[in-house]
Amino acid sequence: MSRATKIVATIGPASNDLATLKRMIHAGVNVVRLNFSHGKAQDHIDRATMVRQAAAECGREIAIMADLQGPKIRIGKFENSRINLDNGDKFILDADCTLGNQERVGLDYKALPRDVKTGDLLLLNDGLIVLVVEKVVGNEIHTVTKIGGELSNNKGINRQGGGLTAPALTGKDMEDIKTAMSFQADYVAVSFPKNATDMEMARQLSNIAGEPYNHKPMMIAKIERAEAIPLLQEILDASDGIMVARGDLAVEVGNAAVPALQKRMIKMARASNKVAITATQMMESMIVNAVPTRAEVSDVANAVLDGTDAVMTSAETASGKYPIETVEAMSLICLEAEKFQENKLDADFLNMTFTRIDQSIAYGALFTAHHLGVKAIVALTESGSTALWMSRHSVDVPLFALTPSVATQRKAALYRNVQTFNLPYSADREVVLKAAETVLLEHDVVDKGDMIVVTWGEPMGQVGGTNAMKIVRVGEN
Repeated sequence: MSRATKIVATIGPASNDLATLKRMIHAGVNVVRLNFSHGKAQDHIDRATMVRQAAAECGREIAIMADLQGPKIRIGKFENSRINLDNGDKFILDADCTLGNQERVGLDYKALPRDVKTGDLLLLNDGLIVLVVEKVVGNEIHTVTKIGGELSNNKGINRQGGGLTAPALTGKDMEDIKTAMSFQADYVAVSFPKNATDMEMARQLSNIAGEPYNHKPMMIAKIERAEAIPLLQEILDASDGIMVARGDLAVEVGNAAVPALQKRMIKMARASNKVAITATQMMESMIVNAVPTRAEVSDVANAVLDGTDAVMTSAETASGKYPIETVEAMSLICLEAEKFQENKLDADFLNMTFTRIDQSIAYGALFTAHHLGVKAIVALTESGSTALWMSRHSVDVPLFALTPSVATQRKAALYRNVQTFNLPYSADREVVLKAAETVLLEHDVVDKGDMIVVTWGEPMGQVGGTNAMKIVRVGEN
């Protein structure tokens, strides 16, 4: 595998057929995102079935991410679908209004009047329209337009600086978790979490819903709220990874703050042995254009250089005109950026304290492989944890997770610089090591005579028990 950075692609009307999805997988998609903000439960079940079929026909294991909608902090509908606000216009956000007009509009989020005060800035439609709160009268928020423009049905609302009290998990989200577990989604992305408790609740609900299928998904926290920033570490500790969700986050903290926050979040995720996804408007112009802008190319490349596990598409592949070309372009950008990835392995280990045997073996394998110049690092793994730990460090040696677990293969599809192969279980160490060599040779990963580093746990088959490492010359056993 030449590309380390993974691609998460959202599917929708533009990619909702088997042929297109297969072409996207061949172009480089590793994870398919199902956006639960749109569609009904059966729509997602059907799409998940299609993803599994497409992956099987392409000979790949593709992860599925169920992205929960979260609280609907939106305005309602207008009589004529849209209005135009000019700077200085008075406008009322009215929780009791059923159908909006030029003077007022309703609210899907009925608690908004209790969350705001005079002087607050409300940003609508991803910050394109800015309203200043003049006063709150009962269920009415009286505002004056600071930055006007066209305002249409159901646009989102953010309060600059955050502070909205809407819970991260709604009743709809709880039902959607059940739907996602019915097809064993590998990842569940939680929208607008404010703290560790939100993530812990989502994990508990997911594990309960997945119990009949003996399935536990990995949990991704979408960092979208200003109040999540001071609590990043506790949110990371309660999650398996984070998504740098730059759209709503930028509206709450300001566009200028996002690039530095992105770098900080990716660095924290890697240091915490968690995955990081960089998302929102990465290839936005490719919704309508066949090639990205130079700025978009730089954006994707910088995320790669920051060390993100994955870059993500949204409308580009869900509803855009060029879903396949978007994936192809994104893959090429990642490849080019990775050529200049700095190896910081020795520096990473200078002040590291090893507290677990399995982590010590993982880091020992990295250090050995780097200094011996081996062809590959191979983790014989049940859970995938060893491969995840090794993938947190920039190393110029490809990582391979060989596992009997299909679920582990799918989850590892998101890990940076990790490729997976299925390896049947055996309690005999020598049989497994020989089978691992055969798999790597069959997939043209290594040639006879190449040196590889292999890690595993003894006795074979235990979960979380990596305790052995061996330097192997392929074909000499």
